[in-house]
Amino acid sequence: MQSKLLVASATAAMALLAAGCGSTNQSTAAASPSPSPAAAAGMTIAVATNAKLGQILVDGKGMTVYLWVADTATTSTCYTTCATFWPPVLTTGAPKAGAGAQASLLGTTTRTDGMVQVTYAGHPLYYFQKDKQAGDATGQGSNGFGALWWVMSPAGTAMH
Repeated sequence: MQSKLLVASATAAMALLAAGCGSTNQSTAAASPSPSPAAAAGMTIAVATNAKLGQILVDGKGMTVYLWVADTATTSTCYTTCATFWPPVLTTGAPKAGAGAQASLLGTTTRTDGMVQVTYAGHPLYYFQKDKQAGDATGQGSNGFGALWWVMSPAGTAMH
């Protein structure tokens, strides 16, 4: 009996997780976000060259950052399960412009949990949990949580 209850509970949990993901090609496995969503002091945003996409925004370690089309203002709307797959780019101080990034386009927004998220050209920035190393951009064009995710150009626009 306990075995059947455990299977039913696990099945229900997976169904809820899948429903929360919308039409996405992401795994529903509960993987730890990479890179860590821990806030960095004065997070650096810079420009790097991606072999397929050209010039894109990255953090100071070369990890690709994304915008989410569902965010229509500087306020993030990605929380709970969404933020597990798409961790926000957090900072504990003013963000810094690295090579190629425009300091005038950098900003911050305060999330509902009080953490400070980096923005660029008014867009809250996120990582993708399947990007494991500098240069990965596996979230490009993903449709998750009801909207599309794009890497950003140095000008602050979505790269389609």
